[in-house]
Amino acid sequence: MPRENLERLREALARLPTASRADLKAEWLRLYRTEAPARLGRELLIAAITYRLQEEALGGLRPELHRRLRNIAEQAGRGGKLDLAAAPRLKPGTRLLREWQGRTHQVLVSDDGFVWQQAHYRSLSQIARAITGTTWSGPVFFGQKPRPRSNKRSGHGGADAAR
Repeated sequence: MPRENLERLREALARLPTASRADLKAEWLRLYRTEAPARLGRELLIAAITYRLQEEALGGLRPELHRRLRNIAEQAGRGGKLDLAAAPRLKPGTRLLREWQGRTHQVLVSDDGFVWQQAHYRSLSQIARAITGTTWSGPVFFGQKPRPRSNKRSGHGGADAAR
């Protein structure tokens, strides 16, 4: 980001706490292209404007987070139980170990996927399938995500079954 853009962002953010409500509403209108909700308190108004200014200057949320938030909103709209468990983020260089039928399997997280037995894979599920010969959720198989209670795999064992 060019230095002058960053400086403009800092100046805009510094003005917000002392801006009048009318100025905040005008800034909201400019940023969101709609009137600010009448009942929105000053602090939330400032927070929303701050977020949008930073989003414009530095970029917004990643597409996968947009999808996750949209799914949570849909769950809430249906009145269902919300699945708010954060998906673990695996950093390149992380090693995952999984014992299966008496053999330990090691997977290396790379920048663009996973490496198992010196071969590159796009997903953990591909590796879990290669190891077990059956369809598995890779994140479940490698203990990165809890096993769904409603999905009982008779004969396949759980994440701890081979230990």
